[in-house]
Amino acid sequence: MSKIEHLGIAVKDLSVSIPLFEQLLNTPCYKTEAVASEGVETAFFKTGDSKIELVCASNESSTIAKFIAKKGEGIHHIAFEVENIEAEMKRLQALDFELIHKEPFKGADNKMVCFLHPKSTNGVLIELCMEIKD
Repeated sequence: MSKIEHLGIAVKDLSVSIPLFEQLLNTPCYKTEAVASEGVETAFFKTGDSKIELVCASNESSTIAKFIAKKGEGIHHIAFEVENIEAEMKRLQALDFELIHKEPFKGADNKMVCFLHPKSTNGVLIELCMEIKD
């Protein structure tokens, strides 16, 4: 893992949260994107070498909707950049970390991603991210 790629923050409403974070971070939202496979809409902000991702449910059955119903808005996950997502997944599985997804999938912001189950990471949802090279 080469760096923290972004922090994911679960929010109820992007139309409210985007202006709030633009003011808080003193920077504009540079990208919004829907990830239909996960039932979410995202908004990204750059802060130094890292990013903040706001994640909002686009349907009531998405994991973000369930997260907010259970825990409320707030930090949802920490994403780490990796050079080779498949190799990192194999390395972590060999160390008994539990993967939520057995294969990486296309996430937001031109990334292949997978998540580690919080049961194996002291309650923290960890995302692995690898830039998709065109």
